[in-house]
Amino acid sequence: MDRKTDGEPVNVSTPAAHGVEPEVPLWRGLALGVAVAVGVSASIVIFGRPHAAVSPAAHAPAVVEEAYEADGADEATQVARWAARSGDAGRRPFIIVDKANARVMAFDAKGQLRASTPALLGAARGDDSVPGIGTKKIADIKPEERITPAGRFVARPGMNLDGEDIVWIDYDAAVSMHRVRATKASERRLQRLASPTIADNRISWGCINLPAAFYDAQISPMVKASPSVVYVLPETRPLREVFAMGRRAERHAALSASWKSTPSP
Repeated sequence: MDRKTDGEPVNVSTPAAHGVEPEVPLWRGLALGVAVAVGVSASIVIFGRPHAAVSPAAHAPAVVEEAYEADGADEATQVARWAARSGDAGRRPFIIVDKANARVMAFDAKGQLRASTPALLGAARGDDSVPGIGTKKIADIKPEERITPAGRFVARPGMNLDGEDIVWIDYDAAVSMHRVRATKASERRLQRLASPTIADNRISWGCINLPAAFYDAQISPMVKASPSVVYVLPETRPLREVFAMGRRAERHAALSASWKSTPSP
């Protein structure tokens, strides 16, 4: 079957499945009881939904970066430190998407910044994808539904129908990361990326658009090498409602799960 992401057709039958899991269990974002707000029958929603079914984490460390101190650092730096020191990123390179500042950052396994770039993001502010958004036709998606969801995701390689590689962020919600495509001149996507302001970076249907050079040099090689964690920072929720920073492992394990390696179509 085909799914449309950011206005372009994407073949969802091709996401590559790595046959390995991270060195340590990968934790999902903190579960939040928001079912009533979104009008679904399930009682909890977990940010950073998997590509397939999940099972409870089997090996939790004694403490997951207990009472992590911000030390005046911005949110991206806080998450980078925590992801590296706690092992949440699997002791591997990882990616942070800072929606508030419209930037994407690539980090090494130690939490050191490799490179960063401006990015184009979902036109609508918000941190939760609308239920069923991944199966909607583009024409049926309302302006307020064009959201880049916040949370912790495990990125996987994919491909669109033109044979171009993309990176799946949230498979169920049809949110991917890919090179910016200037297919509609009136949207001025290349100009928006190059502009000095972040006010014009909100234009996509929810996908994360990147300069081709950054995608080719940083994102694509990282994700093709192994499953890579992507932290999409919230813009309407407190940081620690989305990521389980500084929480004891017993509680974290109860609300979290390890990721299966194979996406389900």
